[in-house]
Amino acid sequence: MSGCGCPCFDEPPSFPYKSTRSRPVVISSSTELVHSTSFNMKFMILASLVATAACFPQYDAPAPERSAAASRSDDFIPILRSDIVLPDAEGRYSVDTETGNAIFRSETGAPTGPDGAIEKSGSVRFTFPTGEEFELTYVADAAGGYQPQSSWIPVAPEFPHPIPQFVLDQIAKAAEEDAAAARSENQGSQRTSNYS
Repeated sequence: MSGCGCPCFDEPPSFPYKSTRSRPVVISSSTELVHSTSFNMKFMILASLVATAACFPQYDAPAPERSAAASRSDDFIPILRSDIVLPDAEGRYSVDTETGNAIFRSETGAPTGPDGAIEKSGSVRFTFPTGEEFELTYVADAAGGYQPQSSWIPVAPEFPHPIPQFVLDQIAKAAEEDAAAARSENQGSQRTSNYS
């Protein structure tokens, strides 16, 4: 130590704390820290570029061609008729709409259900681009809920319909297996009671 009262550069620097680790802590130099941060940033940029390139389309696929019906959907379709009767004092209402592309919708409703629930009926009618007519009528009431009717709605086969033989065979096999399992459980419980 020199006579000036300050530590000299020939003495090792002293730290104000002591390490609790048994091995000495190696503090990397600032150039190593800058190099590792720079490397991490370059790696992240490279990984981002690779991910972006992987997401980019790898081929030139032609755009799908639009049909005449699809091009018509972009056209302005006027509403030719819109008769709306808002609910009156009793709660009855009606809606009748017709558009320029031949879509018709009609609905009426009134609070005739239990506790004043609205029960309604109506219809929807339009023409598919293939020229086929679609029509659906419906009733929604407390007695049966929503009840649509249309030739376009698939109908389940009436029950009882004939059950295929392989299904009957599986049912019989399952019944036999259940009976065998019940017999083995009964025999097991009888053996246990004999040992008691």
